[in-house]
Amino acid sequence: WTTCWFKVELSIPPEWEGREVHFIWESDGECMVWRDAQPVQGLTTEGEKTSYILTRSLKESEPHSLTLYVELSCNGLFGAGKGSMIAPPDPDRKVTLNKVELAIFNRDVYELLVDLEILLHMAQHLGEENQRSFQALYTANQMVNVCDVMDPSTFPAARDVAAAFFSQRNGESQHTIHAMGHCHIDSAWLWPYEETIHKCARSWVTVVSLMEHNPELTFACSQAQQFEWVRTWYPGLYTRIQDFVAKGQFIPVGGTWVEMDGNLPSGESMVRQFLQGQRFFQEQFGRICSEFWLPDTFGYSAQLPQLMRGCGIQRFLTQKLSWNLVNAFPHHTFFWEGIDGSQVLTHFPPGDSYGMHGLVEEVLKTAKNNKDKGRVNHSAFLFGFGDGGGGPTQKMLDRMKRMSDTDGLPRVQMSTPDQLFSVLEKESSQLCTWVGELFLELHNGTYTTQAQIKKGNRECERMLHDVEVLSTLAVAQDSVFQYPASQLQQLWRLLLLNQFHDVLPGSCIQLVVEDALQYYTEIRRTAARLQEEAVQSLCRDLLQPKAGSTKSTLVLNTLPWERTEVISRPEPDGTETLALVTVPSMGYALVREPLLPSHPVSVMKQEDGSITMENGVIAVCLDRMGHVTSLRLLDSERSAVPDGCYANQFALFDDVPLYWDAWDVMDYHLETRKPVTTLLKPLEITLAGGLRGSVRFSLKVGKSSTLTQEIILDASCPFLRFQTQVEWKEAHKFLKVEFPVQVRSTNATYEIQFGHLQRPTHWNTSWDWARFEVWAHKWLDLSEHGFGVALLNDCKYGASAHRNVLNLSL
Repeated sequence: WTTCWFKVELSIPPEWEGREVHFIWESDGECMVWRDAQPVQGLTTEGEKTSYILTRSLKESEPHSLTLYVELSCNGLFGAGKGSMIAPPDPDRKVTLNKVELAIFNRDVYELLVDLEILLHMAQHLGEENQRSFQALYTANQMVNVCDVMDPSTFPAARDVAAAFFSQRNGESQHTIHAMGHCHIDSAWLWPYEETIHKCARSWVTVVSLMEHNPELTFACSQAQQFEWVRTWYPGLYTRIQDFVAKGQFIPVGGTWVEMDGNLPSGESMVRQFLQGQRFFQEQFGRICSEFWLPDTFGYSAQLPQLMRGCGIQRFLTQKLSWNLVNAFPHHTFFWEGIDGSQVLTHFPPGDSYGMHGLVEEVLKTAKNNKDKGRVNHSAFLFGFGDGGGGPTQKMLDRMKRMSDTDGLPRVQMSTPDQLFSVLEKESSQLCTWVGELFLELHNGTYTTQAQIKKGNRECERMLHDVEVLSTLAVAQDSVFQYPASQLQQLWRLLLLNQFHDVLPGSCIQLVVEDALQYYTEIRRTAARLQEEAVQSLCRDLLQPKAGSTKSTLVLNTLPWERTEVISRPEPDGTETLALVTVPSMGYALVREPLLPSHPVSVMKQEDGSITMENGVIAVCLDRMGHVTSLRLLDSERSAVPDGCYANQFALFDDVPLYWDAWDVMDYHLETRKPVTTLLKPLEITLAGGLRGSVRFSLKVGKSSTLTQEIILDASCPFLRFQTQVEWKEAHKFLKVEFPVQVRSTNATYEIQFGHLQRPTHWNTSWDWARFEVWAHKWLDLSEHGFGVALLNDCKYGASAHRNVLNLSL
C-alpha cells in the first residue's frame, strides 16, 4: 500500500494579479496537499476535487513563488482493486499522474454553469405537467440568448436572468429539506486501518477549508476513533476542527467509538461503544451526542433503543433499510421501540442515501419518496462523497444555495441534526411506531463470513469480562492492587475498532482481516496477563501451599450463578485429570477431593456400530456417521429427535450471490442442499465414561475439506457438547449443521444483547421468508409448553429455524 511524495515549486506570473489562481492536480490516486508543513487540501478525481485554491485574488504583496508537497497514495476512494469496486487490491496497480498545472479560475463562468445546470435539471425532472419545468427551460434559453461567450461583460446580465428565476419563492406548505455535509468513511473496508487515517485527514481538511469560506456549512461527523486518529497524527488539523466544533459547524454525532455492526457485538460491547464514544466527545468537545448515527450497517438489534436511552440518546438516524431486497420498509420517520418498551425517534433520509451531491433530482426524490407525508414535513439530506471519504464540494454548496427557497422545489436549508430532530419532535404526534428489530433483508452472509474474526470477537468479549470481574474483586479485597483501567481501555478500544461494520461482518479485504486477527491476538495476550495478575492478588494466600496440606486446585467462577461441571485438572507431570466441582456464583472453590457423580456416564457400543451415552440426566444415541438419532431427557421419556430423522446433520449449500460475495447468501441457496455423507473415520469411543464420555468421527466435506468432531457427555450435565474442527478449503460453498427436533412452535427464540427475540418458524408472508437466514448470539431455542430444545454455540452468529429444524451456520 504505497505512498509517494512530490515536491512542487510554483511561480505565479505577476500579470495574474487580481485573478483567482488554482493549483490543478489530476491523478487516479488520493492526494493530500501540504503547505508550510500543514495539510491544506485533499485531492481526488473520483471525489471531484482536483484543484487547490492558491489565492482568490492575487495581490502584489502576496508571495508569487512557493513550495508545496503532494502526498500521493496508490489507491482511489474505493481502494486498489481492479475490474470491480469490491475486487481485492491489485498488487501490480500503478498510479498515474495525468495533469499538473497552474491556472486562472474564471468564477463568473463557473457560476453561470451552475445556474444552467440547476435550470436544466429542473426542466428535466419536474415533468411536463409542471409549468415550473417550462419556466426553467425558457429561463435557460433566455440566458443563452443574453450571454456572449466571447464577451465577459454579458455574463452579469445572464446571471441576473437566473437570479430572477431563483428568487421566486415557495409557499409555506412546501417540504423543508435539512442539508448537512457528510463524509461516511469506513474505518476499514477495501483499504486497511492505516489508510483510513489518511482518508480522514484528506476529507476533513477539505471540510474545514470549505467552512472558512462558507460559514453556513455544517458537517455531521461520527466515530470517535477517527477523531482520535486525527488528533494523534494531524494535531494542527485537529486544532482547526476543534475551533469549528466550538462554532457549531463541525458536529460530532453518533456517540460511539466506531460505526459498529448493529447485530453481532454483545450487549456489553454495545454499551462500551457508547461509553467510549460519549466519554471521548465529552472530554474533547465538552458535550455528548444526542443522536445515534449508524447509516451503513447491516441491520439493527431490537435492544438498541434501550441502550441508546441509557446512554443519553433519544434520536436515531440511518438509511440502510432502503437496501431491503424483498420488502420496502413502510416509514422514513417513526418511533422505534425496543424489547423493553424504550422508544427513540428515528429518521431515515427519504433520499435513501448518505452521499447526496446536491442535485435537483435528489432534492425532488427526497420530498416525493417520503413515506410519512402528512405526518412530518421535514427530512434530512446528507451531502458529500462517502464510504471512501471525500466529503462535500464547493459545487454541492453552490447548487443548494440556488435551491434554498425556489418555487417548484422543496425548501433547502443548511441545518444540523439537532435542528432537524427538534422540529421532528414537534411534529411527532401522529408518527407510527415500529416494534422490534430493524432487520436488513440483505447481507445475511455477514453473520458467518470470516469465521476466525467471529471467534476472536466472542473470545475477547469473554476474556475482557473475566478480567474486569477478577480485577474488581481484587481491588475490593487488596488495597495495594491497582485496577488496570488504562490497559483495559486500550484493549476495549481495539476490540471496539474490530467491531466496525465491515470488519466484524467479514466484508473487508484480506489486509484488514490480518490486522483484525493481530489485534485479537494482542487482546488475548494482554488480557491473559491481566487476569493472572488479578488472580494472584485475589487468591495469593490460597495459591501458597501450606505444609502438610492436601494437594488442591483453585477453581474460579466468573459467572453470576453456581456451577457444577467437570473440569480438567493439570497434574505436575503435565497430564490432566478430570474432576467434578461445584463453584459458587462469582466465587471460587478449593478442590481437594473431587465430587463423586451420583450417576457416572456410561458409554456403550452396539453391534451396528452406533454408540449410546447416558449420565442419569439425558441419554443419546449416535450412528456411525455421528448423527444424533435419539436424545432423551430421562425423566420425561420424550425423545427430542423425531423418528427417522438425523440431528447433527451437516449439509453443504452452493453460495453464489448476485453481487455482494462476502456479504450475501441468497434464498435460492436453500434449493442446493447436499447432506455431507462421506465418512473418513467412523464413530469411535475416545473416553469410556465415568466423569466424561466422548466419541469422535471424521467426514469429508465438499471436494477437499475435512471435518472432525468430538461429542462429549459429562456427568450431571443436562446438555451434549460438540467440539468441531473444520479444515475449510471450499469456495462459494456454505456449511451448516441441522437439528430437527420433535417440537412444534410457530416461533423460535434467539438470544440477542441483554435479552432475546422471537422470530417465526413459518414463511407465511414475505416478511417471514425474507428472514431465511438470521443472527443470534449464544443460543437459539424451539419450545412448546413443558418441553424444548436449545442449540448453543461459543463463536457463531448465523442461524435459522424453519418448521421444526434448528440450523447453525458454520
